[in-house]
Amino acid sequence: MRQNARQNGINNTSAATGKRTKIAIALFSLWVACAQAQAANVLTIDASALTPDPVSGHLKMGTALSPKGERLGANNQYLTRNGQAWLPVMGEFHYSRSPAASWEAELRKMKSSGIDIVASYVIWNHHEEREGQFNWKGNRDLRHFIQLCGKVGLNVVVRVGPWAHAEARFGGVPDWVVDAMPTRGDDPQYMHFVERLYAQIGQQMQGQLWKDGGPIVGVQLENEYNLRGPGEGEGHILALKRLALKAGMDVPLYTVTGWDGTVYPSGEVTPVFGGYPDEPWGVSTKELPPKETYAFRFDSRVSGDLGAQTAATAPGTAETDIALTPFLGAEYGAGLPAMYRRRTLVSPDDIASMLPVQLGSGVNLMGYYMYHGGRNPVSQPSMEESTLSGGYNDTPKITYDFNAPLGPDGQQRPVLTRLRPFHYFLHDFGPRLAPMTVRKPELVPASAQELTTPRFSVRSKGDSAFLFVNNHVRQYAMPVQSGLQFSVKLPHETLVFPQQPIDVADGSYFIWPINLDLDGTLLNYATAQPVARLDNGKDGVLYVFSAARGIPVELAFNADVAQYVQAPSATLSKQANRLIVDKITPGTSATLTINRPGSKPVTILVLTPEQVQQLSIGVLGGQRRMVMSEQDAYFDAGSLQLRSAGQENFRVAIYPALVSKPAANQALTAAANDGVFQVFEAHFSKLNVDVSIKQTRAARKMPAVMIGGLAKAAMQPIPENFSHAATWQIAAPKAQLKGLDDALLEIDFVGDIGRLFAGTRMLDDWYYNGQKWQINLKSLGVSLDQGLTLNVLPLRSDAPIYLPKEHRPPFDGRAQIASLRNLRVIPVYQLRLSAK
Repeated sequence: MRQNARQNGINNTSAATGKRTKIAIALFSLWVACAQAQAANVLTIDASALTPDPVSGHLKMGTALSPKGERLGANNQYLTRNGQAWLPVMGEFHYSRSPAASWEAELRKMKSSGIDIVASYVIWNHHEEREGQFNWKGNRDLRHFIQLCGKVGLNVVVRVGPWAHAEARFGGVPDWVVDAMPTRGDDPQYMHFVERLYAQIGQQMQGQLWKDGGPIVGVQLENEYNLRGPGEGEGHILALKRLALKAGMDVPLYTVTGWDGTVYPSGEVTPVFGGYPDEPWGVSTKELPPKETYAFRFDSRVSGDLGAQTAATAPGTAETDIALTPFLGAEYGAGLPAMYRRRTLVSPDDIASMLPVQLGSGVNLMGYYMYHGGRNPVSQPSMEESTLSGGYNDTPKITYDFNAPLGPDGQQRPVLTRLRPFHYFLHDFGPRLAPMTVRKPELVPASAQELTTPRFSVRSKGDSAFLFVNNHVRQYAMPVQSGLQFSVKLPHETLVFPQQPIDVADGSYFIWPINLDLDGTLLNYATAQPVARLDNGKDGVLYVFSAARGIPVELAFNADVAQYVQAPSATLSKQANRLIVDKITPGTSATLTINRPGSKPVTILVLTPEQVQQLSIGVLGGQRRMVMSEQDAYFDAGSLQLRSAGQENFRVAIYPALVSKPAANQALTAAANDGVFQVFEAHFSKLNVDVSIKQTRAARKMPAVMIGGLAKAAMQPIPENFSHAATWQIAAPKAQLKGLDDALLEIDFVGDIGRLFAGTRMLDDWYYNGQKWQINLKSLGVSLDQGLTLNVLPLRSDAPIYLPKEHRPPFDGRAQIASLRNLRVIPVYQLRLSAK
């Protein structure tokens, strides 16, 4: 008995010890959790409120039904296509500033980069420079341009003016109109000529409207209109709409620009908005404070000063119409122009970081100005906006480069690589995003200038949502946001993620999904951005994600998914009721496959940011595919075009794999697969173009920069002052360019203004801002063997103009600079692949 009692005592002691141990472990776990919670910076947002139902029927749009039975629509929240939410991407491309022979290829580049709608001004003085003499031929053939848009599968919004701005002389209104009558109001003489212009535009559109089976889905009336005097205001916009309808412009959507106090008749048109990362129209010669375009907006749609040339006298209609109209964009700067007094230059991240902000602020049409650069028609007088002709700004006489994603000669700029993943995201996931409501965090920055508080938002509907984060502000270092977790309160749960707190570095920006349906499997969250969904038929569906720099990839699913998941290169663990997949090394082999009984396999591929920037998505071999290449790529009527400036070695990776090796214009070699991608390589013979350069005139002392004009700021030089320019003769044997598709003349100069001539004919011009100046020799129809002349006007050390600090030249005591740092001809190689 004593032994048994002793044994019982031991057992009781062991039980008590075990109980104390469990309590200690629990207390320790609680302490660890508390310590982690204290270490983590939990950002909270309430997304539990119901999403209001959309309201429709109050917007007086035109015929929205196509002959094929497709219907477009608009409610107070979003656009619709065949009854489903539609969140398209729109890019501005001015046909009259680009060679007609290049239009189709350039439109295909736009479509390949994720553009759905092309917007273009009809610049009045490009078509009726002299009264009654309309020109709709060649580079001014609006009808042919619209037809090509339809051919390549792009919709069109025609911005009919009559006042466009567009950095054109008198905003595009012809001199003979400006000289003879009041403009931008109901003056009968002016409206007579507007009616005639609209009738001409209507003839160009005939048969190309949505209701005819054509690509035209919208018309924009006027631009930046905030005038409220007699015969102006809302009544003038309504009068323009009536003239447009009389001219046959019956379209699903009528728009006006919505910023800077715009006025319009509510319900008759829908406002569109924009934002730019700098103000090239401004007068400051210094860096500007942080721009509002990088700060989420929860109470307004106007993103700061957009450079309207008339001053508003009261809040505009767009401010009172917020509950009635969808948040549509038309002029988010995909680049910025260099104007004489303020010469901005933006980086790819300066542009792309705006997208999470705009989408996270509720934008439901992502529209860019400009998406494709161009050149003004050469005429007398010249067509550019100029203080010498009474304009507010000074712009180059010919170039309209705009630092756009696609240059005047179709150069695919680095910013394109940052924008494409967002466009593909909107193509595949936009219908889910469009009906979602913007949710405001508990803590937001005090202003656009406050850089400490994390910048984020959520858009949600029910328990599904997207998280938007931006930690990039142009020209300003952002603090590292350390130890972040997000707590999102949804109608049926509060989701706290990721499991391990993350650091968001300066310059980071991204979109993450919350409760995203992946063809029947619910992804609770991912610390990676959705990019695309590719349906590979019976072989399943592939979802492509992009990792964020410096942030570990973590995917979460409901725990019951675990039995169906194969993730050979990741770690799987169950935490509470979730399956957490982490330790993923992004790359072409970073796949996770879900095989649910009775469903097609679903595969998730997580690529690095660098790999995603090389992606292009389009139809090749009769199927939607993605290609990955360092070369510029675009899809051309079922084939693939790869272009490279200066690099003769090509490599292209393709998914899904082609059944057989494609035909090509150059010997093509199949290389080893790269993860899920099929790989081909090709090599061109390297061409070196030798250019002779001889300085023929030294720069003369430049007069001081004039101050004046409407802005009372630095003005461009008068024509006689160009006699002070330094001059170089440039030549190269034409035979060196044989066999090339294109050749780019790249000029790297330091000075005030550069101008390029063939004899006495000016080919192009450029304001120095640090960006290298490129001219396509073939598209301009010139050859170097005949000789070109480069003039560089000196830049004075005391010039009261803004230059980006990294590109301000060191004068080192000199009063002025006019130097040619480098000049070269870059051969452009092109690989064409076609597959059946």
